[in-house]
Amino acid sequence: FDAPLLNQRTSDKHKNYYDATIDGGWEVPGEPITVAEGSEFMLWRTRMLGGRTNHFGRITPRFGPYDFKPYSRDGLGIDWPLDYGEMEPWYDKTEKIVGVSGKYSDLENEPCADDSILQPPPKHRVMELLLERAGESLGIPVTPIPRAVMTRDQDHRQACFYATPCSRGCSIGAAFQSTTSLIPFAKATGNLKIITDAMCKEVHVDKAGKANAVTYVDKNTAKEVTIKAKRVVLAASACESARILLNSKSENFKTGLANSSGQVGRNLIDSIGADVRGYIPAMQGRPRYNEEGRSAAHVYVPFWDYKGFADGTLDFPRGYHLEVNAMFREPGVGTGNGVDGYGKAAKDEIRHKYGSNIGLSLRGEMIPNENCYLEIDDNVKDKWGIPVMKFHWKFSDHEYKQVEHGLKSSKALIEAMGGFVTSKERTGEEAILPGGRIIHEVGTTRMGDDPKTSVTNKWGQCWDVDNVFVMDGGVFASNPHKNCTITILTLAMKNSHYLAEQIKTGAL
Repeated sequence: FDAPLLNQRTSDKHKNYYDATIDGGWEVPGEPITVAEGSEFMLWRTRMLGGRTNHFGRITPRFGPYDFKPYSRDGLGIDWPLDYGEMEPWYDKTEKIVGVSGKYSDLENEPCADDSILQPPPKHRVMELLLERAGESLGIPVTPIPRAVMTRDQDHRQACFYATPCSRGCSIGAAFQSTTSLIPFAKATGNLKIITDAMCKEVHVDKAGKANAVTYVDKNTAKEVTIKAKRVVLAASACESARILLNSKSENFKTGLANSSGQVGRNLIDSIGADVRGYIPAMQGRPRYNEEGRSAAHVYVPFWDYKGFADGTLDFPRGYHLEVNAMFREPGVGTGNGVDGYGKAAKDEIRHKYGSNIGLSLRGEMIPNENCYLEIDDNVKDKWGIPVMKFHWKFSDHEYKQVEHGLKSSKALIEAMGGFVTSKERTGEEAILPGGRIIHEVGTTRMGDDPKTSVTNKWGQCWDVDNVFVMDGGVFASNPHKNCTITILTLAMKNSHYLAEQIKTGAL
């Protein structure tokens, strides 16, 4: 309530203006990015403890067997140096700690934990039930969406009681975020020291090429501080970790730390995004009741047509899913759009139609290409004196064709609900959202089996500097259509255990 403009969007706060975005967002004062001519790219940065876990969508589907071996299936991109079997037990551990609610599914390439790990999903809303029925008529699945929002009490956290939007932060810890769900555990050990307002500048190495220190800028004093380190873990998000490595130049690493392959900053990918809006007359005039639930959809449309890839009926190589926005929620700016007039008649019309809109958002897999990467812009520095990132970006026909298929599928679902599409008709190229807009950018320090074509091994351990680890989305070898956070967390847990074992044995 006390947020500027009552939390509404501003020109530089596209995700609304509140505590979680006050020091970050698409634009950060004094911390620019640059974009190459002919490219369009957006970068969301979170300048707060806990980072993006404070306000991410909390959609947590696992990557499946196909997702870890995409090259083996269609000859595009590369395979991961690990498979689903290696990840499965770590997904179980991570989801148990995080607190994921959902339901087991036997859909192709949609692996899911059983009920001993997953908490029960909330009930479908009325609009979601209608969407499910429409999907059945078209052979398109509509299933409970796995989400990191608890429906049962766990540890020191309470189950969600459906009171506030998750994106504003969760004071009871029902919606996962590291500030309430993980950091308290770490603090309790007595082994954690947190330094906030620290802008990392570079990682230093000794004469042997081993990392031995990190320098950061104290944002309160603008002074540089250097701390010694036996091992360094970078988890600043894919782009920021790549920036740190590229800015960490030395006699041993003239093009940036851990960059003998030339792959740091390369292979940048984001989820494909496109939106379709519709109107469902059958939902008009419903009685008013509390339909908030988990502050976002209880269902989604996972990708369903892997057979189409096999038999060639699909003209694009990778899948997508559809996220759903259809519920009663507190009215906001724009609620009365499309209503003619004012006074009681206008208010009655708004009330009659409110809750009849549906939004379907495509989130698809992008294939890495040589035109998408970041580099350091040596001509521009941020207010801390650190060279900034410069982005290069270009989609391919794979992505445009995928979006066109998603637009048609969304239209078919809306019409099967008895509704009509209110978005204007667009081609895939017109409808696709800019790079970075979905905030799933990964791949800039990708893992692999070959040091010549990758930055880290499957443990996130840099080939060139074995006491430096990357534990964010930068290590992804591909970017399946499934939201990436649960896999980032799972890799971090798995790889942290590996690092701990290396320390115990004296290897590091």
